[in-house]
Amino acid sequence: MIKTNFKHLLMGVSLITGSLISFTSVAESSVWKVSKGDDHIFIGGTVHILPPAEFPLPAEFDQAYKKSDSIVLETKIPDASDTAFQIKMMQQMAYGEGKTIGDFVSARTKQDLSKYITSLGADLMMFERFKPGFLMTLLVMLEAQKAGFSGEGVDIFYSKKATRDNKTIEYFETVEFQMNMIADMGEGNEEKFIQSNLEQMKDFKTMFTGLLSAWRSGDVQKLNKLAIEPMKDDPKTLKALLTDRNHHWVKDIKQMFNDNDKEFVLVGVAHLVGDNSVLALLKANGYRVEKL
Repeated sequence: MIKTNFKHLLMGVSLITGSLISFTSVAESSVWKVSKGDDHIFIGGTVHILPPAEFPLPAEFDQAYKKSDSIVLETKIPDASDTAFQIKMMQQMAYGEGKTIGDFVSARTKQDLSKYITSLGADLMMFERFKPGFLMTLLVMLEAQKAGFSGEGVDIFYSKKATRDNKTIEYFETVEFQMNMIADMGEGNEEKFIQSNLEQMKDFKTMFTGLLSAWRSGDVQKLNKLAIEPMKDDPKTLKALLTDRNHHWVKDIKQMFNDNDKEFVLVGVAHLVGDNSVLALLKANGYRVEKL
């Protein structure tokens, strides 16, 4: 059985869902101050896979962190030593009744998938039992390792820092919610989902290097071309992974203005772009959004 853990699983999903999107073309970093009346919080756009060479982060991240009493992340990362969780996760991500991905895609797509996996130094038989969302996540992880891009992202960095500093850490979603989300990703649409992701990963290293560069400089046009545009071919996934969650998170963010704490919200920056982004929804509800 292939061994993995939820931390690395989320790293891979961040690439599949294009979570490196900037909100404004003039941004020097992805940190915003959101205000209502005399109260405010901070929201930072994160990158879930970040090579060590990308540190230190832009100064605005640390400024927001120092001015905050707590941080809010997407979900809690389970301990990698939790064997029971690992087994449960792997069972949920796999097809039952002896089925494989080959039962849900055309012979041509299966051949394309096999050829691609071979180029990574592996074999389709190692992955064919997994559902499409988890399958592509594993392949993204292999690509990142091959390109030398593996590394803990902004979320993990500040989770560890907040723990050391005894700051409160809160979460938008449960681990179970995110497990179900990944397990459902691409189901019922396996053919298009697999082909779309294979197309996006044809030149992974160039794509990811461009994304990192654009993320740091706030080049919204480049980011849109590399990450958001490909997602429009799969509106179902776009809705489930971004739009629906944004609406739920905004409800929670509104409640943050009812206490005396200052929160620093850290989510994948794809959630901070477009008409249905977290920031756009907050602005539509009368909140003031400005670059830090």
